[in-house]
Amino acid sequence: MYGWIWRHLPGNVWVRALLSIVLTLAVVYVLFQYVFPWAEPLLPFNDVTVNDQ
Repeated sequence: MYGWIWRHLPGNVWVRALLSIVLTLAVVYVLFQYVFPWAEPLLPFNDVTVNDQ
């Protein structure tokens, strides 16, 4: 998959490297701004039960 993306990016090695960094940062931004906040209420991480003894 990464080879396919690398071959389809335009430019020489430096331009491809810069574009791949920009694309990676864009994916991380979208995940943190939209996907993770949407999915957070669906996850059971806040359902903690503590018993008093």
